[in-house]
Amino acid sequence: MTLSRITLQLARNPGLPAGDPARGYTLVAPLTPDAHLDVEAWRENRKACRVVRFSPVDDEHADGRLTHRGDHWFFHYDEDDEGDDEAGYRLGEHVFKEGEYVTVASFGEEPLTYKVTDVSSL
Repeated sequence: MTLSRITLQLARNPGLPAGDPARGYTLVAPLTPDAHLDVEAWRENRKACRVVRFSPVDDEHADGRLTHRGDHWFFHYDEDDEGDDEAGYRLGEHVFKEGEYVTVASFGEEPLTYKVTDVSSL
């Protein structure tokens, strides 16, 4: 099983017509051959599946784990000051290839769209 490093950068969103490549997420996750999140491989390698939220604002930076409950994927942060879990909108259905888009909903905020800008094997 191979893990992939997936970079998501903030894409064009309402009020942010140019997006912001300095804001986003880096995921370490297993992908199926057709570039979907692989829940079976995740179950076998949970501890290695990580998420880092990056931002030019220091207090918005956070690191945690990629988690799965029911049919949903979440970003779970390790410390209380890093914020509540963030839910990916149908992350299990998305294709994680460069140029594709995914939606992430920060707790209590409007969901935002991110562009997959890099996928590389670890």
